[in-house]
Amino acid sequence: MKSIIDIFSPLKSDLITNNAVLYKTSLLKRDILSFLIIQNRGTIAELSQATKTSIPKINETINELITEGLVIDHGKILNGVGRKPNIYGLNPNCAYFLSVEVNRHNINIAIVNFVEEVVHIERDITFYLQNTPACFELLCNHIDTFIEKHANDRHKIVSIGLNITGRVDHITGNSYSYFNFHETPLRDVLTQRFGVPGYVENDTRAMAFGEYAKGVVENEKNILFINLDDGIGMGIIINGALYSGKSGFAGEFGHMPFLNNDIICHCGKKGCLETEASGVALTQQMKEALSAGISSSITEKVNTIDDIKLQHIISAAKNDDILAIELLSKAGEKIGKGIAILLNLFNPELVILGGKIATTESIILLPILSSINKFSLNLVNTDTSFKISTLGEEAGLIGSSLLMRNRLLDLS
Repeated sequence: MKSIIDIFSPLKSDLITNNAVLYKTSLLKRDILSFLIIQNRGTIAELSQATKTSIPKINETINELITEGLVIDHGKILNGVGRKPNIYGLNPNCAYFLSVEVNRHNINIAIVNFVEEVVHIERDITFYLQNTPACFELLCNHIDTFIEKHANDRHKIVSIGLNITGRVDHITGNSYSYFNFHETPLRDVLTQRFGVPGYVENDTRAMAFGEYAKGVVENEKNILFINLDDGIGMGIIINGALYSGKSGFAGEFGHMPFLNNDIICHCGKKGCLETEASGVALTQQMKEALSAGISSSITEKVNTIDDIKLQHIISAAKNDDILAIELLSKAGEKIGKGIAILLNLFNPELVILGGKIATTESIILLPILSSINKFSLNLVNTDTSFKISTLGEEAGLIGSSLLMRNRLLDLS
């Protein structure tokens, strides 16, 4: 079976060699697949109208796509009157995307098919992110193990995407915060290591795009996605497009320096939002409170105070632990103040809260909304909706696969 990469790789060469027939056919195939991605299914007549192409040509091209294994015939439409047309859709298993999400203390890996369905996933694989060659090699070993375990059709994996925290330029493929010690962009290193096109994106932007395309978003086009996890990040959607900034650095919400403290952030600056409201900060605050003698049910779940992680705080808060709720409430007030500034700047239609801390739902949402009401213009904050992510831990993995698929279908 011809892979989807084989179908689109000739596009530019066909254009350069003036092979107009092959080039137009490749373009038409891309347009048909793009239509089916958006609409899910379509008839010959609908595809003809959408692509402004004759029905005989659409018929011919659809048959080629079926032969190549990219499109399947779902049979006749059952409802309606008169002659029933056949309806066509994407073959979910024609291609797979390998999505890898690297967090500070774990990694998540998934195989996602061509219609955004997670086929295999492993969550919370123990991993401690460091900017060292040894750490990168360990990451690659985890990926190799996952592929060997789950990828029965390894030849159908057409791209590997890596979501990672920090400053990432997906256009050049460079990661500037982690794994930046290679002579070539990290994207190219992944390509060479795994034998398929690599893709690198900031973790929060991948989550934002996943949520936009497959999650809680309805008709909104201007959205802010706030990732509340070990760190605090932001994904920006403007007019339905993911915004990265000039060099991929947009969205560093956690490093807004509006707190009056002398705590040194991991970025090297003082007063960043992350120093008091991130998962790392919450974990440190919990350890200090317990060391000072304040009681919490968390002590029953760990051997020592040093063993406490963010997930312990989240679980405790969901089980009505007063100390955990108080710490989250204080963090929510500071996060809300930051979001109030964002509302005044962006005036978005929707703000989505994602990441581990957002799974506490009303526990974190209520103090955030209270703070927003206090610090933002009433006319602005009443113009914006607030929702909790519905994709959860799969948001970034799905988002990465969607971005890889879009790149595959793009001539640029």
